[in-house]
Amino acid sequence: MAHIELDALHELASSALVAAGANPDMARATANALVYADAQGLASHGVSRVPSYATHLRNGRAVGSAQPRVARERGGAALVDAGAGLAFPACELAIKQAIDRARAHGVAFIGVTNSHHFGVAAYHLESIARAGMVGLAVGNSPAAMPAWGGKRALFGTNPIAAAFPRRDQAPVVIDLSLSEVARGKLMTAARDNKPIPLGWALDAEGNPTTDPKAGLTGSMLPMGGVKGAMLAIIVELLACALTGAHFGFEADSFFTEQGNQARIGQAFLAIDPEALAGREVYLDRVETLISAMLVDEGVRVPGERRQRLQEQAHRQGLEIPDGVLAQLRELADKG
Repeated sequence: MAHIELDALHELASSALVAAGANPDMARATANALVYADAQGLASHGVSRVPSYATHLRNGRAVGSAQPRVARERGGAALVDAGAGLAFPACELAIKQAIDRARAHGVAFIGVTNSHHFGVAAYHLESIARAGMVGLAVGNSPAAMPAWGGKRALFGTNPIAAAFPRRDQAPVVIDLSLSEVARGKLMTAARDNKPIPLGWALDAEGNPTTDPKAGLTGSMLPMGGVKGAMLAIIVELLACALTGAHFGFEADSFFTEQGNQARIGQAFLAIDPEALAGREVYLDRVETLISAMLVDEGVRVPGERRQRLQEQAHRQGLEIPDGVLAQLRELADKG
């Protein structure tokens, strides 16, 4: 493992993306999100994604010159077109629109279309929470889970995130994907030639399997059975039907070099508490709930662990696998 400061890691990731064809704003926004993920202990969504993004930029699966724009708007609603570029600049614009429109209207719903992988869903809500508003985020992804009772992958793992600001404390942050486990766990088990528990995945014929390689060529199972599958439908419709984006089954896997431009969707909701019971009432009620939760020993406020890791990373830097760092340096040198 190699030690590196966050600023240096950001510069390296940004340089690698520029070398692959990303414009400077796209590279900056993407590096911000990836370093954030590593700082919060979410390495699967961190700078280890840069080589994949760089390949997509070079192969035309993502458009490095894309500039996001507001394509449609009315009152508290707007649609941002990512232009088939990496998702992060479009999500930045969407969040700014969400905050501004929620201040004006009390609530705002902003969709993003023609987009790409948007990383850690909760990352995009930090600005909303800092503005004193409640934020929700949903996004779809290339097909990985079947419809309930089906055999073939149809829905993405479709993350859902929420952020609830607190009084003089870090916000409550909830972030989850809808598969029973992350696809990365199957990849690790396949690499190590270890079986997986029943209930994680189906093979290509739709049969339950303990073989991680069969699961990777088949589909992931939703968390909570039919309830997770229904939530996946909700996310697909919110993030795609409302925005005109590709459904999961219309987008090729992010784990392959070749394929189509994913053009998937995301959606963000911002709610100003002042428009409802009022800011102070809202903050009081949040603390009442958290106090009741913490009566039981062992209860943890969602987001606390990630916040502690992030603070530690800002003070001490990060440990990054040598291979990942070497890849980043090689990609950056290509510029």
